[in-house]
Amino acid sequence: MKKTPLHAAHLAAGGRMVPFAGYEMPVQYSGLTDEHNAVRNAVGLFDVSHMGEVMFTGPQALKAANRIVTNDLEKLADGQACYTAMVKEDGGIIDDLVAYRFSPEKVMICVNASNRAKDFAWMKAQAGDACQVEDQSDAWVQIAVQGPKAPELVQRLTEAELGGVKTYWFVEGEVAGKHAIIARTGYTGEDGFEFFVPAASAEAVWQALLQTGADLGVKPCGLGARDSLRLEFCYALYGNDIGEDTNPYEAGLGWVVKLNKADGFIGQDTLRAIKDAGPSRKLVPFELTGRGIARQHYPVLVNGEKVGEVTSGTQGPSVGKAIGLAYLPTAHSAEGSTFQVEIRGKPVDAVVVKRPFLKK
Repeated sequence: MKKTPLHAAHLAAGGRMVPFAGYEMPVQYSGLTDEHNAVRNAVGLFDVSHMGEVMFTGPQALKAANRIVTNDLEKLADGQACYTAMVKEDGGIIDDLVAYRFSPEKVMICVNASNRAKDFAWMKAQAGDACQVEDQSDAWVQIAVQGPKAPELVQRLTEAELGGVKTYWFVEGEVAGKHAIIARTGYTGEDGFEFFVPAASAEAVWQALLQTGADLGVKPCGLGARDSLRLEFCYALYGNDIGEDTNPYEAGLGWVVKLNKADGFIGQDTLRAIKDAGPSRKLVPFELTGRGIARQHYPVLVNGEKVGEVTSGTQGPSVGKAIGLAYLPTAHSAEGSTFQVEIRGKPVDAVVVKRPFLKK
């Protein structure tokens, strides 16, 4: 089991460690709901260094990276990032990603922890000799600072002017005296930043954030709160809601597919055909109207027949309801459609609702 450079800090803070994507990671510290509320109302810190970073460099870096992903990196300015997907020729999602454009000669792509080796091998093979493709995951630690008080906390520790860094833009600077890539991105639905700092600097930056943000109510947060926070905003989780057996259109990610990209991308023709025909199923947000909590893999029933499974589910601390995501046949996927989730052998009523669950 691998450990992130912040492992000792998690243990010292009372983190309860669990295996996740080959790493020993904190699932919670003070408690899931407490940490969830800290992010919604104040500020929370997450160690997300289990995520991977792949760097494309060289004169053809931007073109090579752009051919591998569905969104259009050519349309980004230097210093801008975007959410995107990487698909196979059959349109199946290899991973969902965030791409950071430094310049036409340098692009960084952040990949999911469980897909790091797979993604790197795919990127390297597809790029060929067009540019240098390097897995730099072990060199960086990623720390997410999320919540309405995140900008105030981060600004205390950097001379970079964060007011000018819009959502999905980034700058290079220093945080707590250490070199960092500072991106206004996140996975919680709140304002905030994600830093990429050299592994050797991680502990110093983490401790500085905790100490400097004490008066703001900062809390270290685990994977449990990260999951409930992202689910309230209907953000997909790879391995649960999306995978190689799902395509962007049925997953509600058609907005990251740019079919008219000048140089095209892998899987483009298949995705165009899927879009034209319309997906046969759709990933929908739902609330239980009966008692219980929907969990991953619970059967989903329409007219008593199983049509799929819950992909993600929890009791949403901020919405106060049992919520989840599931694939339903397109004909039954409209807002207001009713179905049932089988919980411990009993069918419980559910209804398709508008995304996201939490309205800002």
